[in-house]
Amino acid sequence: MAGRLIDPSRAPVAFGQRAVPQLFAELQRPEAGRRQRALASLCDLMHNPERIYQAVNGGFLEQLTVLFEDEDPSVRTKTCELLHMLTGHSVGRQALLSSSLLPPLSQLLDDSSSSCRRSVHRVLNRLSLLPAGADALLTLVPKLMLKLREDEEEEEVQVLLLSSLSSCSRLDALPALSADGVSLLGHKLSHRSPNICREAAAAMMALSVCEDGKRRVCEEAVLPVLVGLLQDEDIEVQVNAAGVIMYAVIISSGKQQCLDLGVVPVLLHLVSKKEEEEEQDEERGRRRKALVMYSLRALTALAEAPNGRRLLLEQLPLLVMRSEAAEEDQDIRRAAQTAVRVVTWTP
Repeated sequence: MAGRLIDPSRAPVAFGQRAVPQLFAELQRPEAGRRQRALASLCDLMHNPERIYQAVNGGFLEQLTVLFEDEDPSVRTKTCELLHMLTGHSVGRQALLSSSLLPPLSQLLDDSSSSCRRSVHRVLNRLSLLPAGADALLTLVPKLMLKLREDEEEEEVQVLLLSSLSSCSRLDALPALSADGVSLLGHKLSHRSPNICREAAAAMMALSVCEDGKRRVCEEAVLPVLVGLLQDEDIEVQVNAAGVIMYAVIISSGKQQCLDLGVVPVLLHLVSKKEEEEEQDEERGRRRKALVMYSLRALTALAEAPNGRRLLLEQLPLLVMRSEAAEEDQDIRRAAQTAVRVVTWTP
């Protein structure tokens, strides 16, 4: 027996196992209002993992395809919100990846409704956090790059887009590099929003892992911006910028550019800086450790160049101090010891 309708924005929900089939049946109704209310009620139900299992195992997902083309933008938006709820559970994510929904869902990246586009990006971003999801989205990278070039979306959408690109590029950087990724991300590094800047630097780090990415980072003149970001107020921006520099200085052109930009004193300052919060805030301590590790590895690579070694020999006591301190983090101590060995190496 259907429950009494209390909220007019929701459809009546049947009792127990009948609820999900009944609501999916409502989605076939010709009245847009009934479809909207059914979708709202389904989103409520999907907070319960048992309902997600029922929706997936009952074969109901494929019924959503037709709703992607619904003439009512609120129906299209609510359909994407439902998928976002489903992908909050591993069963829902796997089901979506195994379905035929991704191609028509990706078409909604160009939807006329900004709310719908935002919901699509939320779904894609959640999928990209899985290796299988990132792999499935690699074919979408050129389109995501095109959306990034248009620069018309609100901050949340740009952050989601950049995050998805990071996840995909960590798996395979070639699609983004082939779509002029370094240049496009380079423009975002100077964005006024720290959230966009942070995600752009993270995506740039993913691209700079491979040889071609390192070369393009050096050719596209983004290193001056990244060196500036090492002194940003946001520690996550600093971490990501240091990560790109760490990879870039592996090649000769990266070493020379960074030395010309005076990066050594900046990196040494980051290595020597101590913060009381490290002991009190575990998350900030984790980020601070990553920043120090990336900086030490970058300094180690720069020490392979004669000018870099000369500069670092002058500051050797600082590196030695971090390499010998008994209270030092073990990983940081080992990285500092490696830096000292490279700096003091003689042929």
